[in-house]
Amino acid sequence: MEKPKGLQFSILRRVLGLATPYRKIFTLAALLAIVLAPLQTLRPYLIQRMVDDHIFKFDVPGMTRIALLLLGVLLLESIIQYVFIYSTNWLGQSVIRDLRVRVFKHITSLRLSYFDKTPIGTSTTRTINDIETINTVFTQGAITIIADILALIAVLIIMFITSWKLTLICLTTMPFLIISSYIFKEKVKTAYQVVRNQISKMNAFLQERITGMRIVQIFNAEEQEMTKFKDINREYTQANLNSVLYYAIFFPVVDLIAAASLGLMVWWGARAVLTLDVTLGALVAFPIYLNMLFRPIRMMADKFNTLQMGLVASERVFKLLDRQEQIQNGGNLKPEQLEGSIRFENVSFAYNNEEYVLKDVNFQLDAGQTLAIVGSTGSGKSTIINILNRFYEIQKGNILIDGVKIEEYDLQALRKRQAVVLQDVFLFSGTVLENITLRDPSFSRETVIEAAKMIGAHEFIQRLPGGYDYQVMERGATLSMGQRQLISFVRALVYNPDILILDEATSSIDPESEGIIQYAIEKLISKRTSIIIAHRLTTIRHANRILVMDKGRIAEFGTHEELLGIEDGHYRNLYDMQFLQEYPSSELLSADQEKP
Repeated sequence: MEKPKGLQFSILRRVLGLATPYRKIFTLAALLAIVLAPLQTLRPYLIQRMVDDHIFKFDVPGMTRIALLLLGVLLLESIIQYVFIYSTNWLGQSVIRDLRVRVFKHITSLRLSYFDKTPIGTSTTRTINDIETINTVFTQGAITIIADILALIAVLIIMFITSWKLTLICLTTMPFLIISSYIFKEKVKTAYQVVRNQISKMNAFLQERITGMRIVQIFNAEEQEMTKFKDINREYTQANLNSVLYYAIFFPVVDLIAAASLGLMVWWGARAVLTLDVTLGALVAFPIYLNMLFRPIRMMADKFNTLQMGLVASERVFKLLDRQEQIQNGGNLKPEQLEGSIRFENVSFAYNNEEYVLKDVNFQLDAGQTLAIVGSTGSGKSTIINILNRFYEIQKGNILIDGVKIEEYDLQALRKRQAVVLQDVFLFSGTVLENITLRDPSFSRETVIEAAKMIGAHEFIQRLPGGYDYQVMERGATLSMGQRQLISFVRALVYNPDILILDEATSSIDPESEGIIQYAIEKLISKRTSIIIAHRLTTIRHANRILVMDKGRIAEFGTHEELLGIEDGHYRNLYDMQFLQEYPSSELLSADQEKP
């Protein structure tokens, strides 16, 4: 369990620094807090004056003036209180709005290695829950605590001025209040930590089970998972009940201490009134002062916990923002178009800087040619396209596009001229049109339709309810694999890349869809440099060159015919094992004859 920390002033300063763009509102809230402190003490003081100077002297006009003044003060206090509450909440919402955008922008700039190591739920929690908790630093934390402290000081001053003896009598119970408030603060702080850990555990469980619901139902594991969920839910409920328990004990204890203080005040104050040491007006006003004294102290313990939880959340968010895991974008070349020649020179790469998954890779692909990459699982095929897009940085060697090192290109400009179609197509919630354009306003509906017609996807899209405005569910769950793949092909064509990469884009396609997909691939790779991580022979036959990877090294490189001619070669063995059973020799010969 995360250990509770004390109040961290460095984090608090950084959080308050987020309000710099709204310094006027922040200053207004601080000034209102200062104004409210003496204004709140004015009401009981006016009541005291009304009793002492007017009621017992039967001064009705004077009593009326005080009553009207009291009404005016009450209205003014209400207006200031409204502006104070609204301004602090507006400030908090504005700060977290900006911070949420900043965090999301930072997350999207991080290299893929961050996402390899960090659960999705963690980034989601930082962007939503933790940032929402930071809002409490402004709405219920620093500024409101300062306002309460100023109000306490003002009340104590006016109480001592009115009757220092009566004030000291009332304050005899204060040590008990301070001790109980401290115990409450520590207990609730620990309880909050447990609640947060339990809700994190529950969120992780739910996210995993809902995502994997197909497996749960396939293997009839609903009862087992329900039992686990009940245990987690019971622990979460108990953690909440524990925190509620401390509130249930603390508030009655404070009321008892306040009642004891009020009893002492009445006991001593009544005698003091008889001896003329205290006026009757002061005796009437003091219960109001006591209420104004005990209420902020009671709430302050809770507000300190709220402030501390906000700072804990802030520290987590700042740790994320301080992570410098972005790809260094030091290039300044922003070409409108690439010719598309690619050269790898002695390239070595490791995901963890220790175990190299690519070792001394050398090859060249001329502009407009198609390269097929084959090899067993874990041989480094997908890694080649990851480093070509600079999703990861290589440790050794150089990668050149059009004779220029990829580090010299502007990162966004480089990726804009490349398109990747993955095996596992990811579609967002939204329309088919939005999934193709990714909400880029520069692409018109006509451009999308033209691209869809070009690769043979227009017919299937038109058959969908709503056509291009068909609402795709999360991850494209209502579409078949082939339909999702076609949409991803249209997306790639619309962006009109100079370098196209297909990462086993046909491996999960059913035979019925394969013909359409192959036609789409032919259209996509036409007149542009293409790299295809190959899985099926029908894809390989389009390649000008074939690169065979084995344990991170290039085993063979050449044309289909050249590699088949190598006796006991890697490609020949892969060919025999993977493709010969699926395609009879007569089909292979005809396929080879069709090759341009």
